[in-house]
Amino acid sequence: MENFLSGTLAIDLGNTNTVIAFQDQKDKNYELVEIANITSSPGVIPTVVWFEEPSKIMKIGKSALMMRDEHNSDLFFHSNFKRFIGNPIEKFNQNNILNPYECGEKFFKFLWESIPQKYKVKRLVLTAPIDTYKGYREWLVNLCGRFSVDEIALVDEPTAASLGINVPFGSKIMTIDIGGSTIDMNIVKIDGGEGKSAPIAELLKFKGNNVSSISKQKIRCAEIISKIGSKIGGKDIDQWIVNYFIPDNKYATNLLRAEEIKIKLSSSAIKNENKYPTKLLIEGLQEKEFYLSKEIFEKILIENNLLNHLNSLLKELLNEARGKFCTSDDLNSIILVGGSTQIPLIKEWITKKLSKVEVKSPPPIESIALGALEMTPGVRIKDVLNKGLSMRLFNRREKKHFWHPIFFKGQTWPTENPLKIVLQASKNNQKIFEIIIGETKKDRDYDVIFENGLPKLSDVQREEEIIKWDKKPLKIIMKNKSNLGEDNLILLFKINPGADLLVECFDIEDEPLGEFNLGNIY
Repeated sequence: MENFLSGTLAIDLGNTNTVIAFQDQKDKNYELVEIANITSSPGVIPTVVWFEEPSKIMKIGKSALMMRDEHNSDLFFHSNFKRFIGNPIEKFNQNNILNPYECGEKFFKFLWESIPQKYKVKRLVLTAPIDTYKGYREWLVNLCGRFSVDEIALVDEPTAASLGINVPFGSKIMTIDIGGSTIDMNIVKIDGGEGKSAPIAELLKFKGNNVSSISKQKIRCAEIISKIGSKIGGKDIDQWIVNYFIPDNKYATNLLRAEEIKIKLSSSAIKNENKYPTKLLIEGLQEKEFYLSKEIFEKILIENNLLNHLNSLLKELLNEARGKFCTSDDLNSIILVGGSTQIPLIKEWITKKLSKVEVKSPPPIESIALGALEMTPGVRIKDVLNKGLSMRLFNRREKKHFWHPIFFKGQTWPTENPLKIVLQASKNNQKIFEIIIGETKKDRDYDVIFENGLPKLSDVQREEEIIKWDKKPLKIIMKNKSNLGEDNLILLFKINPGADLLVECFDIEDEPLGEFNLGNIY
């Protein structure tokens, strides 16, 4: 009897390959989904569609890929369509029967209907490219209404890629993605950090209802600092390998065999002196064996100016980032995504170019899909603060009190991680600290001015007023007195599911002083 699994399905639609992974709700581990005649390897689906008119014959993935040399492939074979969805700038192949949006819709629909029955999908999580996020999201929202699943969540690709390798929230990272058809480089800032909430997935559907337009969850994704790309990718490398041996190649099958030897030579265990065989078709459909070593492979890449091209892209990327006050010194890490980033020569190139930045290489193809699973096991609709919360502190230099924000308006709650604040004594021999909380007004006041006797709202709004809570301040009594300017009290603020503002107190030696409820935020 077949065991059924119930949980979250992640689909990462890529330009060349789509990855599909599943995580059971009772298990932290994931599994890559295999689908007969669709996946080329566990969890990996070539992002291609074969659609015939007028017969309506439809194939995707592996079976569609096998059709690319067939008659009328210019009309019926569709590939590289993902990059055009939500992107009004690039022009696509007008000869194809389907436009990119129709391709993506048919691909998703066919894939969804082909998922093995043993997987009971409670939640579907999808990924979206950061540069065309808005338009891509709109397309997905319309598409998702046709999926029979209670919850659908959306995450952006750079954030998902960073999740599985423990990049701190708020970090600036560089991603280098060398897929089958393109090279994409970007520098982004991951949401969160600096007292802000960690990034969360955006819910498009919840309890069977479309919530994309009514959800309180603000669209929050990685912030693009700079980006650059080119239409060179792994397929071009395959072509270079074939051309090295057979300059007048006529057979598409040879490109698949070149890809196989390329993957083998991308292993870090390969030695320079070893030669590896591959059989290619020559004139008359005869097979001939050729040998390729790591040394010859790297020679092919260099002679085709791949490193020079990467240098040029990287230079442009960093120049654009400098215009936004970001240099390589600000980068937390470099993440390699896409199969061709595993080529040792490319890893060595980026390691030498930016030697001070840690290069991280998660599983190159499935890393984004697995990061999406990491991001969504407990995704739920959270509420958002409709007012900010602040704590009153004393400025010794200016000798006056001021309000220090602890939670911002629009931030989600309940909080997942507490906000830490360390207080200093404002005078010698201080033993008592008062915790006084204030909130911003729910409704912003607008300045009204009169022009020609008619009332008009001013362009500049007044700063939001902070109102002290009408509650007795919490007094923390320390065991030992402290002197002026010394770190003395550690506060951990959080908001629980009941909308209570809680603070946990410790002295500077981490000895607990108690947890207190400061009041309800509503």
